[in-house]
Parts: sequence; C-alpha cells; structure tokens
Amino acid sequence: MRVAIYSRKSNDQADTADEDKSVTRQIAHAREFAQRKGWTVLEEHVYCDDGISGAEFGNRPDYMRLLAALKPRPAFDTLVVSEVSRLGREQFETGYALKLLAQAGVRIYSYLDSKEIALDSPTNKFMLSAMNFAAEIERDRARQRVTDAMLRKARAGHVCGGVVFGCRNVTINTPDGRRSHVERQIHETEAAVVRRIFELCAAGKGLKGIAKQLNAEGAVSPRPKMGRPRFWAPSSVRVVLHRELYRGVCVYNKRRSTDSWGRRSVKFRPKSDWIEVDAPHLRIVSDEAWNAAHERLSSARAVYLGSTNGKLCGKPPSGTESRYLLSGLMRCDLCGGSMTVRSSSGGRQYYYVCSSYDHRGGTACPNSLRLPMPAADDAILARVTDYVLSPEIIEGAVADAIQELRPSRDAMETRRCVIRAALQKLEGEQAKYVQAIAVAGDVDVLARALKDLEERRQRLNDELAGLDGASRLEKFDARQLEHAIRRRLDDCRGMLRRQIPLARQVLSCLLDGRIGWTPRREERLYEFAGRVRFDGILSGAVLTQGMVPVRGFEPRSRG
Repeated sequence: MRVAIYSRKSNDQADTADEDKSVTRQIAHAREFAQRKGWTVLEEHVYCDDGISGAEFGNRPDYMRLLAALKPRPAFDTLVVSEVSRLGREQFETGYALKLLAQAGVRIYSYLDSKEIALDSPTNKFMLSAMNFAAEIERDRARQRVTDAMLRKARAGHVCGGVVFGCRNVTINTPDGRRSHVERQIHETEAAVVRRIFELCAAGKGLKGIAKQLNAEGAVSPRPKMGRPRFWAPSSVRVVLHRELYRGVCVYNKRRSTDSWGRRSVKFRPKSDWIEVDAPHLRIVSDEAWNAAHERLSSARAVYLGSTNGKLCGKPPSGTESRYLLSGLMRCDLCGGSMTVRSSSGGRQYYYVCSSYDHRGGTACPNSLRLPMPAADDAILARVTDYVLSPEIIEGAVADAIQELRPSRDAMETRRCVIRAALQKLEGEQAKYVQAIAVAGDVDVLARALKDLEERRQRLNDELAGLDGASRLEKFDARQLEHAIRRRLDDCRGMLRRQIPLARQVLSCLLDGRIGWTPRREERLYEFAGRVRFDGILSGAVLTQGMVPVRGFEPRSRG
C-alpha cells in the first residue's frame, strides 16, 4: 500500500491537542501508523503546511500539491492524517477536498482513532459533515478566544503583533520565570532615523526624496519582504510618517485582515472599534514634529488636488491596461528591478528609468541612464514585426494550411463513392417507408423512422458538398493569397504602432518573462534581450538619443 501523509498546524494552537501542535510530530505519528499497518510511505508525498489557518485553502502550498498529485491518476493509494480537521476547518472546502480524494480512489485514514474516513454511504457522508461542522465551530471559537486575548493585551498596552521599526520587543516573565507578555522598548538607533524622516518631511522633502537621501546616508532601514532589497522606499517612508505609535499612541483593531471564509482581505474597521492606548514611554517624535510633518503632507495634497481638479491621478487600479507599450514588461539587469515611466517637465518627453534608482537612489542601483520611450518602443516593435510578421513565415503558414486542407484525389474519390452508395440505399429505404405509411395510415413509429432517414440523407449530402469544395482547392492559386498578405503586412505593422493596447497583447503572448535592459553608460546606449515562447531570443540595442539595432531575433532550433 503506497501512503501519502498530510500535516498542518494553525497559527493559533490553543484549540489543538498536544499531538497536533507540531507538524513534525504529526508526520512522525503518521509514519508509525503506516508502519504498524505494513504500508510504505512515499517520501516525495509527505505534505506539510506549517502555520496556516484551517480556513485557508488556496494559499496552502503543500495542500495544493496534494490535490495536483491526484491527476491524471493518484501516485498513492492512501492518505494518512491526524484527523479530518488537518485538511481544513471550513465545511464546504473540506468536504470538497474529501470528495476529490474519494473520487480518485484514495483511502483516507486518521491515526488518532485508527479509523478510515469513508464516504461510501449516506450515513458516512452525514457523519463527516457533522465532523466538519464541529471543526468549523471550534475554529470560530478559537478565533473568538484569540480576539478576546488580543483585545485584552491591546488595552494593557502589550504587543499584539510583530516588531515595529524604531522599537524592539522585550519578553516579560512572571516572578516564577514563566512568560507573561511582550512589551515594546525604543530602539535608539532606529528611532533616530524616524526623527530624521519627520525632520526631512517638515523641511519640504517628498517621500521619494526622503528615501533617496536616507539610502545615500546609509541609514538603517526596516526588514524588507522576502526577495526585496533592504533599502528605504517611498512606501516605507509613508508608513513611518503615518504610524501613531511614534507620537506615543498605540492603536489596535484598526483593520481586519481576513474575511469570514478565511481569505486575506484587508478592510478598515469603523473608528469606534479602534483601541487607542496612550504610551508616552514609546514617544519618539514630539507633537511639534508630528504636526509640522503632517501639515506639510496636507498642504502638498491640497496643492496636488488643486492642480488635478480634485482628482487623484496615481497608479491605475488593478486590471486597467497601461497606455505605455513596455510598462510592466521591462527590467533593469543591474538590480532586477522594473523599469518605470517618467516624463520631463511639462510631459513633453517620456522615458523609461530603473525604478530602484528612481525610488531609492543610486545606493540601491547605480543605473541612472534614461531610456527614451519612442526609441525603446520602436526597437521592440521592429524586432517583433520583422519576425512575427515576416512574409516568409506568413507564406509558409498559408502553404501548410492549404496543404492540410487538400486531401488526396484518391481519398476523395473513394469517399465520394461510399457516400453515393449510402444515399442510394437510403432512398430505397425511404420509398419502402412511404409505401408502408400509405397502406397503414399515419403511424407515429413509421413517421419517426422516415424522419430519421431524411436527416441521415441530409448529412451525407452535406459531406458530399464538402468534398466538392475541397476538390476546388486544387485549382486555388496560393500565390494570389500570399501577394494579398504581403500587401497587408505593412498595414499590420503600422497598426501595432498606432494601437498600443493591441501591441501590448501581442507582446504579452509572445514574451516569456520580462525584457532585460543593460545600460552602457560610456556609450550612452542600452542593450536589451528577452526570451520568446517559441525558443527564440529578442535582442538588440538602443541609443539614449536614437535607435541602433545590433541584433535581431535569433530563433533557436529545438534539440
């Protein structure tokens, strides 16, 4: 018997038995259970999701791998879990997962009670639904317990989350040495940077300017998200300027991070639900510095709204197509960051620039070379149209299509003879049914049979007409179509340059990843290279004052 194991641990374990509080322990117990049964555990099918809520399903990596392993046929015969709640604590999703496993022929065992979780009868299905209902009720109770505990800690001024820049978390123990709670203390090195940010903002610096200056000064920065460089960015500066903790006020319960289905969905709660606790010992900036910085932010916002007729003109919402050809399709090869669009004063000239340099300064990325947008767009479109809209490729595709549509003469004649013979037979049968109806009267059975024969005859006539149309392809002049396509290619090239949304769709389908741009500052040019989906290389070079193609498409033959 081939066995897979699945283990999961929630973020909160207050409602979990001791043997389920560690995914490692769950796996060990599942191995022992399989060994007692004489089964073989497949090491490549030991799945583990650590620290993920039972209400979360789509963002569980190993859970998704488990379901993917069921197709086209399962690689294991049995799945061992500690209990059903390890698969999930939401009734509908858990029931659906069990259904998929059962339909794939996988048997499910719980090692806690050494029983099979069967779905082979209405009674078993009802009992399983009841178990899932109980698991969801327990999850909701655990959520309430956690919420109550967190609200109690927040009102006491204790830490209810992670580490905040400018402070460090300190564990406070009871007199007998047990862990009591966690408190925050000011981290002087980081607090100095916080004060510096408020000073720069009050002096008139924008978010981007503050981030660049801090990076140039080598100021310590918050811990970044995984995969991102550790530098100041305008977004992190904005978070600091709006964090109430720095003026000595702890705010909790400001937003909700998940919905009733366990999905991540950040929404702000009404202000009446917020918990605000004075914490003067955590004050980093004075009221004067806070007010000066926020007066500067308010005045800048007012000026900005006045210049845009009261409309915010920032990043378009998700799902809105960019009006620039290469936006989101380029990266800087020096730092791996994206290339963003910028314009000169008045918006007369547009260019691409490395976003890391633009947002964080030369410390994060030394690539300050501007790439003119018209030159970059023309270079990419030239490479695409020269290859994708190549007359030779179009003509070859037309020739292949015509050849595919042209059946052999012998095959068509054979099929034509078969159809004519079938039509002759059908006509004879129809005549017999007509005579029978004339003698017996309007009999429903005979009438329906006659109608079926007529439908079959019509289908055979349609097929015969199709063979006649295919035979006319032999006289079709492919050169005429090829010449017409050549005349239309220039129109297509011009259309791609005029219709940016259409050209972006073409590039999105063609490119395999983003186009990398490597600056050569001494020569004042950019070299670009990117992969296309059919084993080709899109490459060339662009001068920052014009376009000079160096290399074109280089299709690679498959090995």
